[in-house]
Amino acid sequence: MTTRTTPESSAATPLLDLQALVVAVRRRRRLWCSVALLGLLVGAAAAVLLPPPPTAVTKVLVAHKEDQPNDPGTLIRTDVALLQTTQIAGKALRSLKSPEKPEDFMQDYGGTGLTNNLLQINVTGDSDAEAVARAKALADAFVADHVRRIQEAANAESKTLLDQRDRTRDELAQVNKAIGDGSPKSGPKASANMESLFARRAELTSRITDFGQRAAEASIGTPHLIAGTQIVDAPHTVRHSLPRTAATNAAIGLVLGLVLGLAVAAVGTVVADRPVLRREIAANLGASVIAELPRRSAWLWQRRRIRAARERLTASLARTVRSSAEPVSLLELGCARSASVIALDLAGALAAEGPVVIVDGLPGLPLAHRRPKPGDPTVVSGERGAAVSQQERRLGVGSVAPGAAWTDLSYLGTQTVLVVRAGHGSAAWLHTVARQLADQHIPVIGVVLIDPDPRDRTDGTLWDGLHTALRGQDERLARQNRTGRRRTERLPMWAARVPDSNQEAR
Repeated sequence: MTTRTTPESSAATPLLDLQALVVAVRRRRRLWCSVALLGLLVGAAAAVLLPPPPTAVTKVLVAHKEDQPNDPGTLIRTDVALLQTTQIAGKALRSLKSPEKPEDFMQDYGGTGLTNNLLQINVTGDSDAEAVARAKALADAFVADHVRRIQEAANAESKTLLDQRDRTRDELAQVNKAIGDGSPKSGPKASANMESLFARRAELTSRITDFGQRAAEASIGTPHLIAGTQIVDAPHTVRHSLPRTAATNAAIGLVLGLVLGLAVAAVGTVVADRPVLRREIAANLGASVIAELPRRSAWLWQRRRIRAARERLTASLARTVRSSAEPVSLLELGCARSASVIALDLAGALAAEGPVVIVDGLPGLPLAHRRPKPGDPTVVSGERGAAVSQQERRLGVGSVAPGAAWTDLSYLGTQTVLVVRAGHGSAAWLHTVARQLADQHIPVIGVVLIDPDPRDRTDGTLWDGLHTALRGQDERLARQNRTGRRRTERLPMWAARVPDSNQEAR
């Protein structure tokens, strides 16, 4: 009893397969590595071709009357905002006797609050000397404006207190006049009036004294604030290290390029929907992965491993072809060169048992026109495939890439082995291949996966697929044919079930 994969069982399938996404992004490492390298080169080139303009920096100590230990930096942020005003920029330009507009000059400098009372001013210029002169003029203009505002605030406060003192003196004069004009009559009422007048005079005298002291304190506190606002770090140029700047920009460009490349690779993977894992390719084609072949490599030890994998693949396919009573074809998808090499190796392995003819149906890379080497099998074009003798074993090689002639595939072989490159065809096209082969009554013996992901641990076997039973019946029929029994009927190849969608295939 077998378990079928139905749409009900696919309800637990996640909307986005993270494993497949990670594998697909890792396979596109050339893309995001190239983008990261491009970002590194662009960052380094920007540091060389676009050097920063000459910059001068100065620091100003700013004293505030409202300074508090727990101030969150509101006062210094106010100073930074005041620095970016046309009034201060205009004063600096007038001191420099420059015809530049204050609005344009404001684009060349900026302020930063280092602490609650320390302001740093950065100014750029056409040369180091001009940048230093601009920084000094700007710092002087800011200090002068800050001192002016402190002095004006102190003068306004002192004037207000003195005016209040004068009004209080006028009131005291009226109270003294009332005391002097008081009635000499004695009595409780007269005594109470005189006592209230004397109390009022004492209160006014005290207020006059208080106003005078506060006015004096306001005037005395101003010099302290004025002296506390000064330039503590003279304007000087900022030295830029080209190697350090290039390294910093290159690192930033590398990170940004890597992030951008990974994002593009991830989005492209999701949009393209090209299966990479064994289980996805097997599910979309409706056939099991029976063998794998890594891609070619320049390293010596990897070449030996690939050569051993090719020998194992050839031996496995040779056993499959020997056990088949019908012609077998190799149909490629995205790996025409690999399919032709596998066909030549397979034909060479089968040549010891009898003559083998390769029927070439590959577009673009015809084996029939290649220069034969000693010991190579006979290769004929697809048009001459029908003229092959029955005593010769026929091995077809074709393609199921877009544009393939589906009706001609049956002339290459009534059974086929799909040679598919991982990540080449989309899920929709794999469905199309499976349906077209089913319509042509061409059963798929298995799938040879080219360039698989080395970290793929998924199983490419369809345990519930009908093709397993079909292959077993074919093998039994082949044994019966070898024993002399006549084959009475052909298996219903169209019974193989093909997934209707990606979700059902998963």
